[in-house]
Amino acid sequence: MSFFSFLRSKVFFRHTMIAVVVTIVIIWLILRLLNIYTRHGQAIAVPNFIGLTLDKIEDFASDNDLEAAIVDSVYELSLPKGTVAMQDPLPGTKVKKNRKIYLTVVALKPEQVAMPNLVDLTLRQATSMMETYGLKIGSLTYIPDIANNAVLRQKYKGADIKEGFLVEKGTKIDLVLGKGDEKENSKVPDLIGKKQIQVMELLNEASLNIGNEIFLDGNDTTTARVFKQKPDANSSIQYGGTVDVWYRSDRKYDFKKNKK
Repeated sequence: MSFFSFLRSKVFFRHTMIAVVVTIVIIWLILRLLNIYTRHGQAIAVPNFIGLTLDKIEDFASDNDLEAAIVDSVYELSLPKGTVAMQDPLPGTKVKKNRKIYLTVVALKPEQVAMPNLVDLTLRQATSMMETYGLKIGSLTYIPDIANNAVLRQKYKGADIKEGFLVEKGTKIDLVLGKGDEKENSKVPDLIGKKQIQVMELLNEASLNIGNEIFLDGNDTTTARVFKQKPDANSSIQYGGTVDVWYRSDRKYDFKKNKK
């Protein structure tokens, strides 16, 4: 039988059909197995891990058919220690079951830094240096001295603190500064509508201290903005004076509408 005659024979046709069917079955089985392995169509939404404490992370992940992996830590004063600060993937993202969720938690113990020497620096220079070291300005006390607005002493918990002493990041350092001209006053900045961190920055720049802080809608600093201040903006008070502020939540009070 010639080759071309074989191609037209029933035997060739039958074997060809068997091969096609077998190939289709094999491809179907492979695709089926891949769907099972990858759990096609079984995606779940990633829950929100933010704010969970370390002792609850594993149970929460297990309850949601996920795995949790802590990959980093940060120090953040505004967040509770030992809680989740960030996660990847973000909440609501669709993932397969047993997917790893990578978490960044707030460090239980803050990093320590060596206290810099602020003496003889101006208040502005001292502020910049403290920001570099991750420290914060506490109270400002002014005493008669020819070195106007220059740091004379640096204090921690009521006592002088020397250069090189280890303190935690975020620690507040009190400063004693020269008053210069006894008659020299500072102008009170406009704090209306400002958040707490902005209030502290503006008062420090003006050589003033924060006085009483009253939160009228709860003490959630993320939404609280200054609703009222005393003394009023542009008032003249002595260096080191205090300014009282009242806060309201921007979710309950329309600052734009009620701005004077």
